Amino acid sequence: MHRTIRSGSYDIHANVVEGRQPTVIFCGGFMSDMAGTKAMALDTWCRERGQGFARFDYSGHGESGGKFEDGTIGQWLGDTLSVIDGLTEGPVILVGSSMGGWVMLLAALARPVRVTGLVGIASAPDFTDELLWGEMSPEEQAVLMDSGRIVQPSEYGDEPYIITRRLVEEGRRHLQLDDTIHIHCPVRLLHSLDDPDVPWETSLRIMRQLSHDDVRLILLKDAGHRVSRPEDLALVMDSLEDLLGSADTR
Repeated sequence: MHRTIRSGSYDIHANVVEGRQPTVIFCGGFMSDMAGTKAMALDTWCRERGQGFARFDYSGHGESGGKFEDGTIGQWLGDTLSVIDGLTEGPVILVGSSMGGWVMLLAALARPVRVTGLVGIASAPDFTDELLWGEMSPEEQAVLMDSGRIVQPSEYGDEPYIITRRLVEEGRRHLQLDDTIHIHCPVRLLHSLDDPDVPWETSLRIMRQLSHDDVRLILLKDAGHRVSRPEDLALVMDSLEDLLGSADTR
């Protein structure tokens, strides 16, 4: 069922599958949308088992309102919380891909009662500081600070990435990896050793920083950043099944 909800100044478009709780919510990556491979695979899987599911587009992504270059981590977190609060009831399990892995951590911190499990796929917390700003040359950093934006090519589509000064500076309000992450629910992480965009060590750092003990990391050898081959998706579903089974026994 197509649903629309307001988040700040923007209409957020979502697709919601009615089913049993916990509801699974997919948090997509940077410049991705709710029609991607992982989102649609989860949609099918949840429908087949009668599980509640929601996928949505952040503001500036896909069908939702707003411009991509106006977005920030805080805005996209707000979009996610609007979906949790306005389109679902009861417990939820978040599945976050790449940037969505950062958003899911922040959402779990903001909604500790509602969020009962997390599955991170090539999770990329703090990427605005470590992987965008941190990997720019001094010349590129100067351009970003002076002009407010810089354009970088994307390997995942025809449209380039527009990186804004506001994105980088606002992202520093949400950094997670240098301190304990006080999340008290089970977490499953998947990452590929050959990920060209987000080092697999990032997921290991998440695992170490999480305060909860029930955290597991699956390392794949050759799944790239997408982690979206059939055999990769099967591991995602296995991890999700594990958390759903744990929820059934609580």
